[in-house]
Amino acid sequence: MNFQRSILDVQSLRDERNIPIDKVGVRGVRYPISVRDRRKQLQHTVGVFDLFVNLPHDFKGTHMSRFIEVLNEYRDEISIQKFQEILEKIKTKLSAKSAHMNVEFPYFIEKEAPVTRTSSLMSYTCFMRGALAERFDLIAGVEVPVTTVCPCSKEISDHGAHNQRGLVRVQLRFRKFFWIEEIIEMVEASVSSEIYSLLKRPDEKFVTERAYENPMFVEDVVRAAVSRLNEKDNFTWYRIEAENMESIHNHSAYAMIEKDFQPQPECFQGALLAQPSIGLKP
Repeated sequence: MNFQRSILDVQSLRDERNIPIDKVGVRGVRYPISVRDRRKQLQHTVGVFDLFVNLPHDFKGTHMSRFIEVLNEYRDEISIQKFQEILEKIKTKLSAKSAHMNVEFPYFIEKEAPVTRTSSLMSYTCFMRGALAERFDLIAGVEVPVTTVCPCSKEISDHGAHNQRGLVRVQLRFRKFFWIEEIIEMVEASVSSEIYSLLKRPDEKFVTERAYENPMFVEDVVRAAVSRLNEKDNFTWYRIEAENMESIHNHSAYAMIEKDFQPQPECFQGALLAQPSIGLKP
């Protein structure tokens, strides 16, 4: 028996309401992937994907399984270099005029503690968000955990100063090759202190004192990061956000700088993250 001919393809039936859909697809797909790594060439991790296409007014539904087929085909290398190719494959496979893909994944860097040189793995959240319609648009980014010390607290206090964990989110459009490690290093040089997974007592003393000698507001963090980013002359658009989870307040402090401030890019719409929050080689 020919099962393909005997099973009705409901998605391909005609819809009479004459209403096109901007995006239809799958969200929150967890899939093992490999991404490029500056030190080890390739790193295995797990990505969380959103995959969408447009749907014409006369189609009842899209073929959700085809998104997974494309993802499975490219799982061995999810990179900036492959992003447009993947979106083109999705458009072709689903006969669509536009395609969108968002992926978020943990990326691990081996870091040495500053004094004892004890080695451990540090995790960073990375993402890529792309759209392909008449043109291709791609944004890559990373979220970097940091430590900051409050300059005001240090100035007015007889003993110590309050410090807090913070997050710096960097989103980029670019002209040419870059490693995500470069962006992480740029951010970590722009704060009171970088964060480590493993510290011995001599390391903890060093990190605490270094942060105390380098107090920074969130305003200082984004300005320092932008200054360093501009030195690279590679990024046509960026958004840099710093958020401090205050230790003596029940709120966070926040600052953001965007180059060529503009409405939210198309590939953010329907994005995986609620907040605009890659050793990836183009």
